[in-house]
Amino acid sequence: MAQCEMCGAETPSPRTVEIEGAELDVCDDCADFGTEVRQEPSANTSTKYSTGDSGSDSNAGASASGTASGGTASTGSSGGGGGGSSRPDPFDDDTLAQDYDQRIREAREGTDLDQADFAKQINEKASLIRKLERGEMLPSDSVQTKLERELDIDLTEEAGGDTEWEGGASTGSYTLGDVVERKDS
Repeated sequence: MAQCEMCGAETPSPRTVEIEGAELDVCDDCADFGTEVRQEPSANTSTKYSTGDSGSDSNAGASASGTASGGTASTGSSGGGGGGSSRPDPFDDDTLAQDYDQRIREAREGTDLDQADFAKQINEKASLIRKLERGEMLPSDSVQTKLERELDIDLTEEAGGDTEWEGGASTGSYTLGDVVERKDS
């Protein structure tokens, strides 16, 4: 018996529906959340995301993905991690500095290397260095580590260091009165 990929309920005949751009095999109750895209030819066909039971191993080997019925090993490698272009975690204590592009450019120019030569030195493409120095893209964690090591710079700043809200009061911080306009005055 297959398992609904949305709620986890056991269902004898899952339906393939598109929900927010993803095709899922779901139970009849969850099928209402999307639009049906196709009907599976066999109710026992295992996909790489289903958890199928041991009785469906013969179908799992014949499936297009060629994965075992568990599917847990293959889902980790094909998850939506996105390789080297992940965004920084907003809950990290350190975040990428707002002026990271300027820091990279100034440090590279201090080494007397042009963008192409520096890119070769750190085994990256010159177009990546160009985009980073223009602020057109954020460095991945691995590229950030290479840049910090090779240029001897720090591209992070403490979280909570909002420079956008510099204070208008004499204490140097905003109060509610600095931001709100009263209607009675």
